[in-house]
Amino acid sequence: MLDYYDPSKTDPGTGGLNPDLDYGTPPSPSDAQVSVSIDGTTIRVPEGTSVLRAAALAGINIPKLCASDNLEAFGSCRLCAVEIEGQRGYPASCTTPVAEGMAVTTQNAKLARLRRNIMELYISDHPLDCLTCPANGNCELQDVAGTVGLRKVRYGFQGENHLDAETDDSNPYFSFDPSKCIVCSRCVRACEEVQGTFALTIEGRGFESKVAAGQSEPFMDSECVSCGACVQACPTSTLMEKSVIDAGQPEHSVVTTCAYCGVGCSFKAEMKGDQLVRMVPYKGGDANHGHSCVKGRFAFGYATHKDRIKEPMIREATNAPWEVVSWDEAIAFAANKLKDTQAKYGRESIGGITSSRCTNEETYLVQKLIRAAFGNNNTDTCARVCHSPTGYGLKTTIGESAGTQTFDSVIKADTIVVIGANPTDAHPVFASQMRRRLREGATLIVIDPRRIDLLSTPHGGKGLHLPLRPGTNVAMVNALAHVVVTEGLEDTAFIESRCEPRQYNEWREFIAGERNSPEAMEAVTGVSAQLVREAARAYAEAGNGAIYYGLGVTEHSQGSTMVMGIANLAMATGNIGREGVGVNPLRGQNNVQGSCDMGSFPHELPGYQHVGDPAVRARFEDVWGVTIDDEPGLRIPNMFDAAIAGSFKAMYVQGEDIAQSDPNTQHVEAALSALDCLIVQDIFLNETAKFAHVLLPGATFLEKNGTFTNAERRINRVRKVMAPVAGLEDWEVTMALSNALGYPMDYRHPSEIMDEIARLTPTFTGVSYEKLDRLGSIQWPCNEAHPDGTPTMHTLDFPIGKGRFAVTEYVASEEKTNRKFPLLLTTGRILSQYNVGAQTRRTENSQWHHEDVLEIHPSDAELRGVHEGDWLGVSSRVGQTVLRARISERMLPGVVYTTFHHPGSGANVITTDSSDWATNCPEYKVTAVQVEKVTQPSAWQRHFEQFDQRQHQLLTPAAIHAEASDATALK
Repeated sequence: MLDYYDPSKTDPGTGGLNPDLDYGTPPSPSDAQVSVSIDGTTIRVPEGTSVLRAAALAGINIPKLCASDNLEAFGSCRLCAVEIEGQRGYPASCTTPVAEGMAVTTQNAKLARLRRNIMELYISDHPLDCLTCPANGNCELQDVAGTVGLRKVRYGFQGENHLDAETDDSNPYFSFDPSKCIVCSRCVRACEEVQGTFALTIEGRGFESKVAAGQSEPFMDSECVSCGACVQACPTSTLMEKSVIDAGQPEHSVVTTCAYCGVGCSFKAEMKGDQLVRMVPYKGGDANHGHSCVKGRFAFGYATHKDRIKEPMIREATNAPWEVVSWDEAIAFAANKLKDTQAKYGRESIGGITSSRCTNEETYLVQKLIRAAFGNNNTDTCARVCHSPTGYGLKTTIGESAGTQTFDSVIKADTIVVIGANPTDAHPVFASQMRRRLREGATLIVIDPRRIDLLSTPHGGKGLHLPLRPGTNVAMVNALAHVVVTEGLEDTAFIESRCEPRQYNEWREFIAGERNSPEAMEAVTGVSAQLVREAARAYAEAGNGAIYYGLGVTEHSQGSTMVMGIANLAMATGNIGREGVGVNPLRGQNNVQGSCDMGSFPHELPGYQHVGDPAVRARFEDVWGVTIDDEPGLRIPNMFDAAIAGSFKAMYVQGEDIAQSDPNTQHVEAALSALDCLIVQDIFLNETAKFAHVLLPGATFLEKNGTFTNAERRINRVRKVMAPVAGLEDWEVTMALSNALGYPMDYRHPSEIMDEIARLTPTFTGVSYEKLDRLGSIQWPCNEAHPDGTPTMHTLDFPIGKGRFAVTEYVASEEKTNRKFPLLLTTGRILSQYNVGAQTRRTENSQWHHEDVLEIHPSDAELRGVHEGDWLGVSSRVGQTVLRARISERMLPGVVYTTFHHPGSGANVITTDSSDWATNCPEYKVTAVQVEKVTQPSAWQRHFEQFDQRQHQLLTPAAIHAEASDATALK
């Protein structure tokens, strides 16, 4: 007897399942086991398992076309018919559950004849062009036809057929050829069950049945979000990647991790030689389970884009042409510049910024370079401007600077609270999981000034939207907590056993005060007290309540206060320490969590260990062989201020575009212009590199080995699939610079860097490449107490012992509207573009979003005589830019919204220097502005275009050679 345990996950390290096989139907969640005999083989499987899946688990293949193990059983193709002892007919094995003692026959003459007849019917209306079909060699229809022994088709193509159906090529990434469609409905079901968009349907009946997008529209005009689920589900070449049509079928693959958002999806990079043909979501990926979004699935063309920086370059002045040099020359030039700067201005005059797009190992080396070779703690990362309040707020209240759950935990949530986040655009694969749970009946509460798509989840029920005014988050969370404590909705058992009583009592007395009531706060937030009370009860009374939040929480002057307020609310209701609950920050970039974990902040060494702790420093000093400064270094805003003041003179920036992403662009550009030496390491000439003196080529995630850590603390392997276009991976460049500065580094592979991280970081002591390859992924902490990682945090206690409630006084933002600036601007992201757009703007994703626009409510537009598509001048207290108008009721009256994916839009020209009181995270989400119709770009945009054009001219070989004599003179 085969005794088989069927785990819920499909990673080969968690139960022996092969993620490259399709088991036909999803696993059963039952703990009860039954025995069934299939073709004489007895196997024990969970009760409720389909016969089709049980056979696959026993190694017995039953032909199928409509079935897939990521979709619910459908039973339409009938190819999986079997005989069951004691039953009449030939039931479909995909829709038939096993029963104790069941005896199944999957192969005999009758079944073979039945399956051949079914295949004949399919093939009778299918083109017989296999040799020229792009799916040839990788087509399920072709494979099943061979499996069932089909050798001839008796029906021919006479009469009506679909062979002349017109192909839809509207989508830039895949084509839809209905002449190849067998109407198995897998694409429709994938769109519904996996993605949750419901963009596809089966239109018509009988012979007229066909797959249709939207209202029989081209794919590009429909609700389709190009996630690729339908393409992956298609068993023929009906839905086919254009990259495969052009290049042919791939011949080998490498499993790696996506370098876009903080979900951290696993992909199979399918290759033909050294050419990447397609990215296929990997079913064994614990973060995505075989799903994807348009960015990770299709937007990989930037890796081979013509704009890639392929050779190191140097120049003495930013108005000089670039000089192409060897790696050795560039590294020596950079090292000498840094040495000269410190000799002239002192040890603290230089610093660096790590990347949230690079690997953990690369980030670790950059902060090590700064501390060991530069000799100071002037290191920071982009998390400063996005999620630094998460670190401060969670560390203060629950003791760890990270989210508490797995993404899968949301499937057990009864109430889902989303605050200041837009998952369908910024974290779309996780949003699909959320939508699945909402379709199953979970309650949704959205706290956001803007109406997000999650509120319109098909078949998801009515969600509660609390459209608060920008800047009033703390007032809102206090009002919610007030309802909890004054209506007796607290989890007293959790509070008594898990939380510090003195701090709880102080907080309770504060929060129960009438000034925090929904009625008192209604005038502040703009949200009715009744709606706030309804939301508070829905969360507190739920069996499991989970909170997910994004940059709409952290990018405020009270960002840290709000994070503490969220933790207070979760502790007060006992929603921490089990599946289906928790406090979950949705990290923006692929390795924001990892960049923080690796010691990028000026006050913390890797693992959030404070530089002021002598015991911590001693461990690092022993391994690194240097003395580490015991004082925190400069934060990014401090570096800018010091550069303008003249005391900070050189900076090493790896994989970040601070000139585009940081607030108050004019201030940032003034700081960068004041530097004597700016070293930029990136894959493109970004906005920051225009101020650089050294330009070092970076490597994409496809060109390197390492690890990323996603928003659920999951460490995933990144594996090289092609050689770096410039010859070196990023960690090798940092190592070379360190050696040139006189501090030796000698690593042969990133795995050796991870071994060093594990020796020095308590939460990583059990992490190794061997274990990652064996388990698939690991969620830290991974140490002696948790040898295989920690999916759910704080199950028994907190790292600080007991949870600490914090008093969260609401303080209004200093950025206020007035007659001159009567509107509030807030910002966010869009599905097709990523962060500053450096990658996605160099792909076909720009067909969906080719410019940033300003969303404005119809009442505000009417007041100003604004129509859709008008150019609008947007002025704040610090600057002005021009954006095209999009009239939208998603916004509140008095609030406008834009994205920041295109550098020419200048979104950060108008954001101010206001920042979080604890961490200096900028207040991107609250900027007072005025909007008026204009006819030309702003002065900043005209300057940007001229500067951008000049810098690109200085990059061309013709310019480099033509102006070589000028460059020599400048030297």
